This record gives sequence, C-alpha cells and structure tokens, in this order.
Amino acid sequence: MRLSFTKMHGLGNDFVVIDATSQNVQLSPEQIRFLADRHFGVGCDQVLLVEKATTQGVDFRYRIFNADGGEVQQCGNGARCFAQFVLRRGLTTKRSIAVETAGGIIHPRIEPDGLVTVNMGIPRLEPAEVPFIADKRANSYELEAGNQVFDVGVVSMGNPHVVLRVDDVDEALVEPLGALIEHHPRFPERVNVGFMQIISGDSIRLRVFERGAGETLACGTGACAAVVVGRLQGLLQSRVSVALPGGELAICWDGEGEPVWMSGPATFVFEGTIDI
Repeated sequence: MRLSFTKMHGLGNDFVVIDATSQNVQLSPEQIRFLADRHFGVGCDQVLLVEKATTQGVDFRYRIFNADGGEVQQCGNGARCFAQFVLRRGLTTKRSIAVETAGGIIHPRIEPDGLVTVNMGIPRLEPAEVPFIADKRANSYELEAGNQVFDVGVVSMGNPHVVLRVDDVDEALVEPLGALIEHHPRFPERVNVGFMQIISGDSIRLRVFERGAGETLACGTGACAAVVVGRLQGLLQSRVSVALPGGELAICWDGEGEPVWMSGPATFVFEGTIDI
C-alpha cells in the first residue's frame, strides 16, 4: 500500500499526518510502528489520521497513534498541526473548526499571525475519569514509585496526566522515572508524566514523558495539565507561559468548570509517499 503523508511538528513534537478522507487507510499497529521508526520509516512521535466526521455539526474526525502503535485519545500539539494541515490541503476554508477525537470535541482556531489556538476542553479531575485509582478526589496525591514517595497532581485532558514538581527540570530523572510511572498500577490505562519547574506565577518549565512515545520535545496536553495542577495547588496564575525543550506554549485556564486554552505554532516539514 502506497500512502501520501505530510511531516509536521509542533515545537519539535513531530507527526506523520495522513489524509484518510481521500485515500483508504487502515493501519495496523505494526505499520504505525514502521512509519514512526526514525531509522527504517519516516520517523515521528505520533501518526495522525484526518478522517471524515462521524458526528453531526463537526468538521473532521482526528485519530492519534503513538510511536508504539497504540491509539490514544488526545494530542495538543497534534491538534494545532491538524488545523494547519486541513486548511493548507484545501480540505476546509474555515480558520476555526470543530474536530472529533476519542477524548471529546476540540475547537482549533488559526490566528492571523499563523499561531493556532485550541479550546482543549474542560479538565477532568475525578480520579475515575482520568482514570486513576484513589479513594477520593484531591488536588495532590501521594504516589510511590522507585522506593520514593512523590506528591503529584492528576488530571485528564482527554488523556491521562500526572504532574510532579521538581526543583530543576534539567536535573530531573525524566527517562527512568517517567517509564516507571507510565506503567504504575494506579493508572489502569498508563499515563503521561510531566516534570514541572515553577519559575514564577505565570511561567514554568516542563518536560514530559509521553506514554508510548517516551520523552518528547513538547506536549500540548501535558502543558495544559501542568497549568491545571499548578492552579489547583494555588501556585500559578490563570495565564502561564510554558517553556518546553522545543519551545513555548501559552496556556490559559480560568478555573474549575472552564475550558483550557492553548496557543502555539504548527510547522510543515515536508511531504512524501511511502510503501508500507
């Protein structure tokens, strides 16, 4: 099967984007892993499929597959790339669209300066909705991992996140600890692990170990989750600049019951075809 694809990235979090509205695309986990392989395939953190909407009033359906072949519910950087992709490819003339994902409906909007703003939806804070095993909801939880006990925040942004505060993200044990916590038994569907360093009330640094992909240069939902956790713990203001290894995102959250807004770039790299 020959597939046309576009390579894109959001702050270095990179994607193979495939238009499944104009070509028949049925990808197995093995084929996803091949596409994502940086030595034998195209190379990416996630594969994104653009599909026709299945819900009335929605413009597109958006599916996300991690590099390990598993399908996940949400990806913030991917959402920005998705919006730029469908506009550039002429699949829509709208600069604001409604997109169906496995984690809910999102609303990306392409701004006049080319940045993309996304309404990422209302954070889910009840443990069962993350999902996370806990007796009751709290703004912080004790989590034991690697013979240590961490105070963490837990939230779903359409996908599960746990956020740890660290003194210095450069010194954080992101790879070993992230891999350990990703598979922690209190997270039945695994979890994305954020390491947050608070610089000030409106500025943080963040590194994220994504489930099924490892550490990435940027994670949009991870940035949203970190700001939500910091706000709930009384540490952050409503508008926060999030510095990730690949660049900065602007996150805004006015509090419980309100959606999280994310703004940042989406970049085209190249287009091509591949036999799989």
